[in-house]
Parts: sequence; structure tokens; C-alpha cells
Amino acid sequence: MSKTVKGVIVTRLIVLLAIILVPLSIFLIFFLVDFHLWYSIDPVLNFWITKVLSPTVFSVSWLFFLILFVNRFANTMDSFDEKISVVPSRLKFFYGINAVYILFIFVFPIITPFISILSFASFAWRLTTFRKENWEDDSKISFLTKFVMVLAAIIPIFCTISIIPEFLALPLFLWNLWNNVIEYLFSISYSLFTALSIGSLIILFSNSGISEYEQLFVDNTQKKSFAHVKVLEVILFGSFLLLDLYKYPIIDLIYTVGLVIVIFTYIVNLIRGKSKYGSFKSYFLGYFIAAVFIGSNVILTNADLSSFLRTSSLLISAILYIFILFYTFITIED
Repeated sequence: MSKTVKGVIVTRLIVLLAIILVPLSIFLIFFLVDFHLWYSIDPVLNFWITKVLSPTVFSVSWLFFLILFVNRFANTMDSFDEKISVVPSRLKFFYGINAVYILFIFVFPIITPFISILSFASFAWRLTTFRKENWEDDSKISFLTKFVMVLAAIIPIFCTISIIPEFLALPLFLWNLWNNVIEYLFSISYSLFTALSIGSLIILFSNSGISEYEQLFVDNTQKKSFAHVKVLEVILFGSFLLLDLYKYPIIDLIYTVGLVIVIFTYIVNLIRGKSKYGSFKSYFLGYFIAAVFIGSNVILTNADLSSFLRTSSLLISAILYIFILFYTFITIED
């Protein structure tokens, strides 16, 4: 069942935003990165290929790919929530932000040339076979179709080869760009994590010790509305972020309290859930990664170890998300 907000299907909205933002992000990348042709130093040729042709080809490719599989993407988003049951529901947004970082930095640049080649070849195939009505009588692809597919694929192949040495270095560029703002990203993540932890504690006590946002039940028919808690979380998130950005010492104490709360919430849900619900899931891995991330900042005094642990925890959670997302996309039925 697709989730809706005021009549708007959330997954469809996400796919629509992707159709708009992905092509725009490609043009932004090519605008920011100073690509150079390896086979020519002509500035005019370099401009038209790296600033006009290549971003246009890659953008059109993603646009075609997203539109072609629009229903599959929407269905993937619908079932994705079920697949990531290892992550506590109230922390999914926290982990999702980190997954977007890694997906954009490493996966997106690497798969773009392949998506482009497949999209152009697929478009050529559809263009030359759209009049064919019966595939059962003759399943062979004509020479003309094959020739047009190869001809169409040459365009993205040419663009990829033209910038391949520097395009392979694009993830490094994006990683360095991420490192320049990583402290701000950490501040956002810490503030969000702590606000959600406090919200979880409130819901835990108001829901007889078991938060309906963080557990799966055999009987999940009785749901409560926690709109006031969501509003409080937004206010707390903004307050904590301001305290962090302006380096108020009290923020370290607040983050420590957040860590204690998430450990306490986990233990209470684990004990009461096992004794009350047969299908209870404790989400140990999700809580553990979150605890390592926040704990490395508020407990450890070794800066190098702290940086390693929190970066590793973000990478592990992101890889988990990305793997499940791709697996769901590949295996889901339209």
C-alpha cells in the first residue's frame, strides 16, 4: 500500500522529483567540474563536448531511463520500507540521508555511462520496432534495428571515452567536496538523531512501553497519532543544530543524553517486546550502528578513532540501504 500525504502518493512524488533533479544534477556536475579532453586542447571543442554534448547526452539518458521504469521505481520505493526492517523506523530518515550522500558520490557517477549506453540503445530499438505488432511469429531482430542500436550507442560511448580519465576521478572530486562540508553534515545527523531519540522516548512511554514506530507487531491495528511529537522533534532538531553550529558546550551533554536514550529505548523494547509479541524484532544492527555513530562523538577522546568510527558507521548504513534498494529494484515485479 502506497503511503499518501494529503492525497499525494509519496513514492510517485519521489520519482517525479528524481526525474527533475537527476538531469539537473548532471548539468551542475559538468558545470562545476573542469573536464578536459585527453585528445584535444582546442578550447572550443572542449567546451562543446564537455559542457554541452556530454551533460545533454547523460541527462537525456537518465530522463529516458527514469520515465521508462517509472512504475518499477515507484513499486521499488513502496516495497523498500519492508526490506529495511533491520533499521528502526524512526531512524530510517537518519540513515536515508547518509545513503543519499554515498549514492550520489560513488554509485551515480559510475553507473551513468552504462545507463546512457543502455538508454540510447533501448530508444533506438523502440524507435525501429514500434510498428511491430506480433512478436510470436518472428522473434528475430532485424539488421536495421541492430544497426540503429549500435549507431545510437556510439554517442554516449564517445562522450564517455572523451572524458573517461577525469570522469573516473569524479568520485574523488565529490568525496573531497563532501569532506569540505562533512562537519556540517555530522552536525545535522547528530541533531536529527538526538531529536528522533527524544521523540522515540516520548512515544515509548505513551504507548505502554513499545513504540509503534520502532517495532513490528502481529496485531498492528491500533495506531495512535503522534503529530505533536513530530512537531516537537522538528523544534528540537532546529534547536540542537543551532547549538552545535555555534559551538555551545551544552550540546555535548545533549548528544550524550541522546545516546543514553537510544540505548535505553532499545533495551526496553527488547525486553518488553520479547515477552509480549511473538513476531517482535529488536533491530539490533540498526541501533548498534546509530550508537557507534553518536557514541564516537560524545565518548571517545581520540580524534582519529572517533572520525574513523563515525565515518565507518555512516558508510555501513549507506551500503546496507543502497544494496537493498538495488536488490529490490532488480527483483520486484512491475
